[in-house]
Amino acid sequence: MTIADVRAATADDVGEISRIQLTTWRTAYGQTLGSAVDVLDPAQVSASWEEAVAHPDTDVYVAVEGSATVGFCVAGIAPESEVAAADGTLPDDAARTGFIASLLVEPRWGRRGHGGRLLGTAAAGLRRRGAERGIAWVVQSDSASLAFYRAVGWNPDGTVRTLDTGDRTIKELRLTGSLDLRLEHPEKSELD
Repeated sequence: MTIADVRAATADDVGEISRIQLTTWRTAYGQTLGSAVDVLDPAQVSASWEEAVAHPDTDVYVAVEGSATVGFCVAGIAPESEVAAADGTLPDDAARTGFIASLLVEPRWGRRGHGGRLLGTAAAGLRRRGAERGIAWVVQSDSASLAFYRAVGWNPDGTVRTLDTGDRTIKELRLTGSLDLRLEHPEKSELD
């Protein structure tokens, strides 16, 4: 039996995190992002991940199955720019809002509980940092990610942003929900 787990990322994980990001963006988001994916510099991606893993206000987690790293999640207290309303006003709980900056599972490892384990671990970490609720941005056309977040009780809060990829524009919805998640998984699970 293979053990699935989530743990804090270390500098040794940067290569695998970078590979998963590049692979997943090309596979799952290639059509959405257009040529912006093709021009990503792997060295720059790795350098960004080295900074994220070392940053004291950021929690980076990796999902593993056996000896394979299969996904990652980045979380921290939400910057004001991420939690502000469309008009720039901040909610009363802005300083207590966690931010899931990225949660990716390599497509070939999907539908095995890794995303839920990552989000559950990140939510627990955010609660330890004093957060009471969380937010995440999801591409409006990404029905799988929207369904994933809705399944744990996170829903759109009405805020939409438009990103320009160079080839096209994409809309993202901001989702929000409780960090007291009721995920049905143990800390470690055995998979067949």
